[in-house]
Amino acid sequence: MFEALTRLFTKSEEPLATREPRLAVAALLVHLAAVDGSIKDQERRAIKEALEAFYGLDEHAVEKLVAEAARRDADAVDFYQFTSALSALTEDERIAIIKMMWQVVFADDKNHELEDNMVWRIAELIGVSNRQRTVLRNQMSRQRR
Repeated sequence: MFEALTRLFTKSEEPLATREPRLAVAALLVHLAAVDGSIKDQERRAIKEALEAFYGLDEHAVEKLVAEAARRDADAVDFYQFTSALSALTEDERIAIIKMMWQVVFADDKNHELEDNMVWRIAELIGVSNRQRTVLRNQMSRQRR
């Protein structure tokens, strides 16, 4: 019994991004949609469409993923558990994450300063250059016009 208790309390919690990158990405997208104070229907759709397209998920799987992501985001105190291992993904995958974030930002045809700041911070944390982040921002902005 003592060994079971010891294992329970000494078990190191692996960051979420290491265990399940798509859950980490979904949690970041959910947080981004809510960072300006409310989640609009267009932002919800953008999250679902981005996750369906990038991960090849069906609608039911995306709904389940987003629900779990929202729960994880509500429990999170910072972005570390979501971004810690995402920087180990390929450059193309990391760029795709930032692109998805810009899709959510521009889904409601507005770019709130808190959204912009969050994309900047996440890009820095996962190793996407300022230049690439700005290029993606401009591309996504033009697509929405």
